[in-house]
Amino acid sequence: MADSSFDIVSKVDHQEAENALNQARKEIEQRYDFKGTGASIAWSGEQILIIAGTEERANAVLDVFQSKLIKRGISLKSLESGDPFASGKEFRIVSSLKDGISSENAKKINKIIRDEGPKGVKSQIQGDELRVQSKSRDDLQSVIALLKGSDLDLDLQFINYR
Repeated sequence: MADSSFDIVSKVDHQEAENALNQARKEIEQRYDFKGTGASIAWSGEQILIIAGTEERANAVLDVFQSKLIKRGISLKSLESGDPFASGKEFRIVSSLKDGISSENAKKINKIIRDEGPKGVKSQIQGDELRVQSKSRDDLQSVIALLKGSDLDLDLQFINYR
């Protein structure tokens, strides 16, 4: 029998992220506690730029955006936010969405599978994703459970399960 396999990826649905950002922007425009504070959120190239009059307001805008991401099914592990910094009379937060598995994280995942996973499971790095193969589908299921239980700092999806 041929080997069974699946791919481990870390992808963000950019349309859902766009929808979350638009929902957050609408809420910020309409909420009473944000009126007259100059608070805004928008795309700046590939990054998300949050601008507000005070550091607390900037963090509040970030909280609104994070709640919208969660409602849209996007993990907060995919959002990388910096600390608020002063820029003239306003405070800014620059955030970005992490897409793909870095080679450093791929090596960590590979090591976890090799050390703690069932014997006979092979994993290999393919660009920004990993392919995991085994003769037993039960072994693949246990690798998925192992990776879900491990404390990695990225949002993993398991696709192409064959």
